[in-house]
Amino acid sequence: MTEAPSASRTVRRQHDREIVALAVPAFGALVAEPLFVMFDSAVVGHLGTPQLAGLGIAAALLTTAVSVFVFLAYATTAAVARRVGSGDLPAAIRQGMDGIWLALLLGAVVVAVALPTAPWLIGLFGASDTATPYAVTYLRISSLGIPAMLVVLAATGVLRGLQDTRTPLYVAIGGFGANAALNVALVYGAGLGIAGSAWGTVIAQCAMAAVYLVVVVRGARRHGASLRPDAAGIRASAESGAPLLVRTLSLRAVLMIATAVAARLGDADIAAHQILLSLWSLMAFALDAIAIAGQAIIGRCLGAGDTTGAREVCRRMVWWGVVSGVVLGVLIVVTRPLFTPLFTGDPAVRETLVPALLVVAVTQPLAGIVFVLDGVLMGAGDGPYLAGAMLVTLVVFAPVALLVPVLGGGLTALWWAMGLMMTVRMLTLWLRTRSGQWLVTGATR
Repeated sequence: MTEAPSASRTVRRQHDREIVALAVPAFGALVAEPLFVMFDSAVVGHLGTPQLAGLGIAAALLTTAVSVFVFLAYATTAAVARRVGSGDLPAAIRQGMDGIWLALLLGAVVVAVALPTAPWLIGLFGASDTATPYAVTYLRISSLGIPAMLVVLAATGVLRGLQDTRTPLYVAIGGFGANAALNVALVYGAGLGIAGSAWGTVIAQCAMAAVYLVVVVRGARRHGASLRPDAAGIRASAESGAPLLVRTLSLRAVLMIATAVAARLGDADIAAHQILLSLWSLMAFALDAIAIAGQAIIGRCLGAGDTTGAREVCRRMVWWGVVSGVVLGVLIVVTRPLFTPLFTGDPAVRETLVPALLVVAVTQPLAGIVFVLDGVLMGAGDGPYLAGAMLVTLVVFAPVALLVPVLGGGLTALWWAMGLMMTVRMLTLWLRTRSGQWLVTGATR
């Protein structure tokens, strides 16, 4: 009777060690992008409220342009991890190379669309006349770095699938350091203003992509995997990522609706919303580090036919998600007086920010469950269900958010609507993981 609990504790400890070994480095890599935006917000925020408001709108569009293709990382992680679990390493790397070629093609298309349509896209948000010029400038320059950003996503997915989250961490640290130095030098040293912030980010992203390509190409040559583009492989990567594209578009629609509503509340509200969204993204990526570990482990388990191990890892990651969410929520409240002045000196922005910030803190444990379960189903390749679940969430969130300017409550009410969105996501994901229908084994799903 005493052996089972001991064995159970041993299994939990093994899972904990593996989750931590993958999640801690993944955290550093995941937070790189929100840290880029947060640092840009801190630098640009001291130029003035119109500049920060312009950055908020442009950053929402830019993040959307990149994030809709996050399947380049997530689908690649799951697919490569399954191949690793089945013991076919050359095929795993070849699949990753197909994802990188797809990233380059998609990046070229996005740039071609973004450059001429930047003013029109900014206009969709109803930005003020003072914020619009800054938003257009930032969006046009930053869009030049989108191909590099997508390559970073795809290459990161390859390494995660290979159970390597340390290399992305090292690249992220270098990229953030370069971005920070370039932003200060170009915004203030060269006097380029918000344009300098955009150029600094573009240069840093291109350098990160170059490092990733060197690492992946070396691995491909070492294992005899072809580097040439393969039309069938690229098409297969696109088809497997299509459901996750729908899922991500729905999520980005939620965030864009929230930004559009905040923009119509006024410059102080959109500036405060940009700070909140940057912080929320940072917390989300921190929680997603656990999910990234789960993607790699669950993909490997299912590739090896181990459904029991996949279930055990899922349960343990949910525990980690809840605990991490509680810790992050407390940190937000405790450190609020320290980080708020870094972003703005405008009393109106601070007054709007504080109550909504408390909403973000309270909902962090819920976010922990959501991001972990989302990662579990991604690792299992359960893209079609994730797409449908996120569409349901969008249908519930949109009318509630759009009523905020009519019913009142300001930015705080908008962020309570975001809390509702997370609740719906949690329910849909929990129902799926309870069903067991995501436990499909084999080298491919």
